[in-house]
Amino acid sequence: MMKRKNRLLMVVAVTFLFVTLSACGNGQKNSKDSSEKTTITFWTAPNPTQLKYWKKMAANFEKANKNIKVEVSQMKESPSSEATIQSAVASKTAPTLSENINRSFAAQLADSKAILPFNKEDTFSKIVTNRKMTESIKNWQFSDKNQYVLPLYSNPILFGWRLDVLSELGYSEPPKTYSELLELGKKLKAKYPNKVLWAKADGDLADPTAWMRWFDFFPLYDAASGGANFIENNKLVADDKAGKAVFNLMSDLQKDKLLLTSKSTDPFENKVSVMIDLGPWTFPNWKEKYPELKFGENYTVTTPVVPDAMKDKAEISTYADAKGIVLYAQASDQEQAAAMKFLDFVFGDEKNDLAFLETTSLIPARDDATENPTFAKYFEENPEMEVYAENVKNAVPAMDNAEYNDLQQILGEKGWVPVVRGESKPDTAWKDMKNALKGALQ
Repeated sequence: MMKRKNRLLMVVAVTFLFVTLSACGNGQKNSKDSSEKTTITFWTAPNPTQLKYWKKMAANFEKANKNIKVEVSQMKESPSSEATIQSAVASKTAPTLSENINRSFAAQLADSKAILPFNKEDTFSKIVTNRKMTESIKNWQFSDKNQYVLPLYSNPILFGWRLDVLSELGYSEPPKTYSELLELGKKLKAKYPNKVLWAKADGDLADPTAWMRWFDFFPLYDAASGGANFIENNKLVADDKAGKAVFNLMSDLQKDKLLLTSKSTDPFENKVSVMIDLGPWTFPNWKEKYPELKFGENYTVTTPVVPDAMKDKAEISTYADAKGIVLYAQASDQEQAAAMKFLDFVFGDEKNDLAFLETTSLIPARDDATENPTFAKYFEENPEMEVYAENVKNAVPAMDNAEYNDLQQILGEKGWVPVVRGESKPDTAWKDMKNALKGALQ
């Protein structure tokens, strides 16, 4: 009996010792030694200029934050950056942060709980305020009222115009309305039968590929609708009046043979077309390949044309080729805190945005760039870029729907392409597209 009692006492003592040591061990794990570094990983876009920028930001941040290490690397482009991220999420090897995320792809990641909403983080509102993007970020809010993407850059899709050709036709400035555009088209064909009004740089206007609609349909739709949503909360909420107006315009242009629906090498640069949908990433290439193109002399950049009733509207909306940063759910609490500290450091100084603009030729997603003295010299030397910066606050990013690719494919195949090819009447195409989209959204 005594032996049994002694054995029991020994078990209790050993158990007590084990629990005590375990508690001490767990306490040491949770209360991390202040001298130990927290490492966060940041994936940049598959673009050398963006990799260069973020490596510099990480180095500058680490000088002032000895306990945080930021490992910057470039995400793989093959088979696509989206596939690379999805694979990393599935294998639990996602980074702490990554850029190169548009609002539509973020919707996929949010649906799978792979990313965290920034608005739940304590420093988010501070970052938004300090970076002066209170207006711009409104267009980024998701249907569930969360902000899953911290905007990095926003490139409004604007239209380039050949001023030299317009001058030959008697114009001192580009058209602003649908009627003015069609009138210009008639004069163009009368003088230059082989020229067209609109040709795309990267393909033809009748290409049904989903992403093409970001650069043709959506700029015109956003302009005509005042930036109205197209799909929201998994429902088609498109502005019928605006959408039909866009389709009618394209039908009129098609009938007058003013659209190029076949591929052509640099049609705008070679004066095959008078106008072109244009992003700011084009200008560095022009400086190398077409130095004769001079802003304000033989070309200019404007917002999209609008229905005649909107002629006097001061601010015109357009689509934004815009991407930002996301915070992955696999990050620990310590990594999340370190990540937000890093972002606060980067976006808390407007000079960092200037460096981003100078390095990448991408427009920082902030409201005040054209009024901020920090950017004055840059825009004085690059006046074409100032037009883009002026329109950031009115630029609408991609829809927040995980099935965006399929939905935009339907938009092209059932609506846009049949009109551009003259195979369907505008009202019929709009109706067919709507029915197909509603079916896909069920």
